Amino acid sequence: MKTLLTTLSLSILFWGCSTLSWLNDSTSPNNVIGEKVKIYTTALNTDFRLAVTNSLEFKKTAQPLESEVSVFVNQQKQFQSFIGIGGAITDASAEVFAKLPKEKQQKFLEAYYDKDKGIGYTLARTNIHSCDFSSGSYTYVEEGDKELKSFSIEHDKQFRIPLIKKAIETAGGNLLLYASPWSPPAFMKDNKNMLRGGKLLPEYNQSWADYFTKFIKAYESEGVPVWGITIQNEPMATQRWESCIFTAEEERDFLKNFLGPTMEREGFADKKIIVWDHNRDLINHRANTIFQDPEAAKYAWGLGFHWYESWAGGLEMYENVGNVYESYPDKNLLFTEGCAESFIPDGYQIWKNAERYGRSMINDFNNGTVGWTDWNILLDEIGGPNHVQNFCFAPVHADTKTGELIYTPSYYYIGHFSKFIRPNAKRVSTVSSRSHLLSTSFINNDGSSATVVMNQSDLEIKYKMYVGTTSAVEVIIPAHAIQTLVY
Repeated sequence: MKTLLTTLSLSILFWGCSTLSWLNDSTSPNNVIGEKVKIYTTALNTDFRLAVTNSLEFKKTAQPLESEVSVFVNQQKQFQSFIGIGGAITDASAEVFAKLPKEKQQKFLEAYYDKDKGIGYTLARTNIHSCDFSSGSYTYVEEGDKELKSFSIEHDKQFRIPLIKKAIETAGGNLLLYASPWSPPAFMKDNKNMLRGGKLLPEYNQSWADYFTKFIKAYESEGVPVWGITIQNEPMATQRWESCIFTAEEERDFLKNFLGPTMEREGFADKKIIVWDHNRDLINHRANTIFQDPEAAKYAWGLGFHWYESWAGGLEMYENVGNVYESYPDKNLLFTEGCAESFIPDGYQIWKNAERYGRSMINDFNNGTVGWTDWNILLDEIGGPNHVQNFCFAPVHADTKTGELIYTPSYYYIGHFSKFIRPNAKRVSTVSSRSHLLSTSFINNDGSSATVVMNQSDLEIKYKMYVGTTSAVEVIIPAHAIQTLVY
């Protein structure tokens, strides 16, 4: 916003306290009368895919009526700072990418990581040795090597590291990368198996902590900066693929007594350590157990979570995320994984998959989440490769027989956030007067604002978006659509 940039320093706007006092109405960011707003739309049963569908101007308006549908934005009420949106660069994604023709590889990279030609991803997750989305199980050490003398990431140099490097380059050199393990090596576990759960044996606590730092050193020696790590992917799930159980107390004590001190000793105190990395259902117990222990909490940057708690038949539990945000305001919340499971070959364009992304992203951001990471950035025509046949959807698929890329509605729904909400943006207060519409808003460092509105209903809806109390634009959103209003 031009008015904002000329009257206030960016440091006040983006690094000040969450509730700001403005001098008067003329200097308030809510004073947008006369400013232009550009509207981008993706909608079911249309050709709209992140398409510019209108350009309007904020006008002075009166008290809204109960019969009207409204979205209310109050830029004076500001909350968490944003770090980015992205997806996981897994072995599977890298292997599929390597099979694409060179020109399709470039199109793919631009589609995700170029903020002008694509949707501008700025965040990435990767796996520490194998996960289910690998072509087979593997580790970085020889069996029984407690001292980790054989540690080598040679496996990752073939496909995964080259793709990560290209993603970083396409993103302009800035891509926050964090890494997660699915299981310690089999010899370190009580079940002697990387698959089907089991636990880390106490005598390997230090070896496993050292494994993280060796991974970071090895990746960074290849020119791949590592921003952070999670301690264990889905620590309460015994899976038929790589998995390992950590109770809340076990994760707390491993962090406090082994991983945290080891990271500091090896010069990695600046790396972000993320706990939990599992669903929203048990998130509060994990937060309470770890964050209320000062000796453990000092090592934890924040808590990561997934969206699969609805497996039990209930609804997504966004309020649990908000409870952690309210209870531990000094810790960060990061969405670390979500995908549409149970791949079906003719299901690429299933719209409800995209709406799940939109619903989760809006609710997670409104409950204090600072970043959001999708699962695989790319899978093949059968939702793999996956060495235990746990095939899933990705926002983009490749037909490895034809070399064609298939963009799903989920890709565009994610783009309504990632393309327009940039790192270091601040979330601002946004609510809707009708449950049919979900909404969230951010102010970027450059003074631009983005409000995302999602229509979950079967009906076209006319709504007014108010910025402040006296300025609004009137917008029509199609049924089952998402819009980003940029102003």
